Amino acid sequence: MSQDTPKVVLHWLNGSRALATTWLLEELEIPYELDIHHRLPNAMAPPELEELHILGKSPVLSITPPGSSERIVLAESAFITQYLSDHFATGKTLVPTRWKDGQEGRVGGETESWMRYQYLLYYIEGSFMATMVHNVIFTGLKGPRIPFFIRPFTRLLANQLIAMLVIPNMKRHFALLERYLATSPDGGSYICGINLTSADILLSFRLLAFDEAGAFEEMWAWEKTPFKESYPKLQAYMELLSNEPGWKRALEKVTKIEGSCPLLP
Repeated sequence: MSQDTPKVVLHWLNGSRALATTWLLEELEIPYELDIHHRLPNAMAPPELEELHILGKSPVLSITPPGSSERIVLAESAFITQYLSDHFATGKTLVPTRWKDGQEGRVGGETESWMRYQYLLYYIEGSFMATMVHNVIFTGLKGPRIPFFIRPFTRLLANQLIAMLVIPNMKRHFALLERYLATSPDGGSYICGINLTSADILLSFRLLAFDEAGAFEEMWAWEKTPFKESYPKLQAYMELLSNEPGWKRALEKVTKIEGSCPLLP
């Protein structure tokens, strides 16, 4: 590693959004190390992550600037994504061009691609992720961690909560993503236009994890139209992301260390 290159360490936890950060680091082509952590039997993160950040969650990224012995510790996926993109994406297309020609610095002078990109960084980790997490929690009430003698009752409750709270909100989010993909700038296949951006990478993990687990089809089992037919552009988009070379490299890197790389804990 060059003396002019920062030391970057991703503190990685299985079944977490750290995999999307791994992909981003692959796309940025900067040297980095993986510090591997494993969930406890109750699926919680191990306590040693609290030594890095008080919330004890992953991803956490530490960066030691050249010539310094003090490391910068970053937490929260969107902040990590924006920080890395701001500092290391020069010369790449991971961040859309901000200004229209001749509109530099003017209110309303931003390109549509950049406005989408900025909105999505907040939306993905805000409104969208909240609904996805609700589904994970409610689905857990039907799983093997619930004592078998009360599982029939928690399963009934979970199904009702998912039907009342999760699916109606999921439909709104998927309709938004479907519309964004249908109106992608310059007819692009990615969500901000013709190029893969850091926003696509940030969005990737939860979409691909749920798709791999069959969660979307399961949630849509009682709908008249299957998920793939309801949101064809979103389905094609997930297939596009899953075939990205950077995503595959991230999976391979973790698999080489861990022996496998399941997306969900």
